[in-house]
Amino acid sequence: MSGRRKDPVAMLMRCGLSIASLPYGAAVALRNRRFDQGKNPAIDCDAVVISVGNLTTGGTGKTPIVARLAKWFREHGIRVAIVSRGYGRGDADQNDEAAELHQRLPDVPHVQDADRVNAARIAVEELESQLILMDDGFQHRRLARQLDLVLIDMTCPFGFGHLLPRGLLREPVSSLRRADAVVLTRCDQVDPAQIDDVTTAIQSAHPGIVIVHCNHRPSGLLRHPHEIVDVDELRGKRVALVCGIGNPDAFRRTVQDVGATVVAIKSLADHAIYDRETMNAIREWIGGCDPVDVIVCTQKDLVKLQTDRIAGKPLVALTIDAEISDFDRLLPMLQQAADESRK
Repeated sequence: MSGRRKDPVAMLMRCGLSIASLPYGAAVALRNRRFDQGKNPAIDCDAVVISVGNLTTGGTGKTPIVARLAKWFREHGIRVAIVSRGYGRGDADQNDEAAELHQRLPDVPHVQDADRVNAARIAVEELESQLILMDDGFQHRRLARQLDLVLIDMTCPFGFGHLLPRGLLREPVSSLRRADAVVLTRCDQVDPAQIDDVTTAIQSAHPGIVIVHCNHRPSGLLRHPHEIVDVDELRGKRVALVCGIGNPDAFRRTVQDVGATVVAIKSLADHAIYDRETMNAIREWIGGCDPVDVIVCTQKDLVKLQTDRIAGKPLVALTIDAEISDFDRLLPMLQQAADESRK
């Protein structure tokens, strides 16, 4: 997808993926046109809805942003609920992201349903929520919203510039004209010149749109079940990483930035299930690694692993908070949403 490989096999594969992107792009354009023309109506849930979504597949750092927004509304006395599709939960009541958000926000309910309209109705009618945060909602246009926030991960901003399956774009960059604001995440992991280039591309798609910048800052180390220790305990340590997330490279860079030496990384599929077979494979992998002091995972992984050791090695999760440097640029939108939710 990245185009770095130039051999004939890779070029042929990219050609085939490009052809497959054509019907996908046509379907996306038709669907969006029907919503734009009102042929597919958006359904109101009798509450203020804020969508937090993205243009690409994979991890853009939505969970810390959703947590940051939920905390802000709770601090301002708003009864807020989170609704999401619940991808990867299987027969469980919630998926890993919901479990992580519950750990971060025990007083904020989270309703998961593939039908986000139904989830929002439950939040309003049964939980008496005044405001809905719709996680991963930019493409879910059936639920009407008052505010559309789109996250763009600066480590891979536009999904290699192509629609699925040739690239990682769910829809074209031009779709940003629907957005009210863009949050550039992981800005600290790229050069300022790259941020300027991405900003120019966003403004070309939607002149005048509000753009804010976010860094994902390590805030601590979580030992199962509830112990928090200082992140500096990783400094100088040899670590192995275990993660089932959409952007493992960004996680690796974050761990390295706190001063740890990453000896090896075990990247699993996003929303990976840590069943017996997977755990046996991880233990065998750790046994074959160079000596490590500690195993580090994400908070989303720890809520599923639910242990403080693997293969005799201590396990900690690196907790991440969203630090929006120009948060005040979002405040007028958020304050208006809060005011409307009180009516």
